[in-house]
Amino acid sequence: MGIPMSEAMAVSRYLVKQKLQGKKRYPLVLMLEPLWRCNLACVGCGKIQHPESILSTYLSPEECWAAAEECGAPVVSIAGGEPLVHPQIDEIVQGLVERKRFVHLCTNAILLNRWLPKLEPSKYFTFTVHLDGMRELHDEMVDREGVFDKAVAGIREAKRLGFRVSTNTTVFGDSSPEEMRRFFNFLMDDLKIDGMQISPGYDYPLAPDQSVFLKRPQMIQTFRKLLTMPDRARWRFNHTPMFLDFLQGKLPMQCTAWGNPTRTPLGWQRPCYLMNEGYVQTFRELLEETEWDRYGYGRDARCTNCMAHCGYEATAVTATMKSPFEGLKAGMATLTGRKSA
Repeated sequence: MGIPMSEAMAVSRYLVKQKLQGKKRYPLVLMLEPLWRCNLACVGCGKIQHPESILSTYLSPEECWAAAEECGAPVVSIAGGEPLVHPQIDEIVQGLVERKRFVHLCTNAILLNRWLPKLEPSKYFTFTVHLDGMRELHDEMVDREGVFDKAVAGIREAKRLGFRVSTNTTVFGDSSPEEMRRFFNFLMDDLKIDGMQISPGYDYPLAPDQSVFLKRPQMIQTFRKLLTMPDRARWRFNHTPMFLDFLQGKLPMQCTAWGNPTRTPLGWQRPCYLMNEGYVQTFRELLEETEWDRYGYGRDARCTNCMAHCGYEATAVTATMKSPFEGLKAGMATLTGRKSA
């Protein structure tokens, strides 16, 4: 199991509640970006190409807590930019945990050892460390030598102190299935992480190196090879079986962009974490006034090569929610990676 049972049950209860209330659209994970500044310039990143005036704008702890209350999602994924650059990130995390949100702090881990003494292990808190492969590939993708070793050292120390640690891996054109197999075995057997998240890279137009991105047919071929390897049974993914089937081209899906709404220093980003059609000031505006049917595969050219988990994992959950009981099973499958019986 990649996610604690307490988190699995909390999300399951939330899903059942939404179904019983007859809601058509509801958030599952709040994508919280309290800043866009980063201490890396990854070759496939499209999040940090902003002017200095915006990169110097941070959400306050109070604004972050208010976003979580306004949105209501049971899970908060803190991204960026690099969250550990934020001078009050410990306060942000503590406030969210006190509100019983399950917090996943996404980090490149360069500053991890600096913050470990200021954060406390909790069933509500997980470090999600960005690692795109073994040393050579990862350092190439983040465009800096030594980052892999620093991240691995940070993971070991966090685990020693009792923190939950998962990883987030973006699969690019240079991510061969065989190398990914070796990498996932390293994460499971050597680092003994608590769970893994994988996603194809989204082809940000502003990313400095466009050659790293896969087209949809290549994505499907890569994931089909990777997820049919014999080692697959040992890998703990924080994904539904349906999403993993989607990555292999076994079933079609349309994205559920509102499932992972994004709060940024400029407001609620429309329509999703990966695309920017402007900002609104309230979550209600985002949910009720966005023309959701304009976006998605076959509707918007920018969605053609997107198979990212932030759009499609929520779809996988919704597809299994034909009844409240199936909603409970869907929530459990989402967070354990097991098929419903």
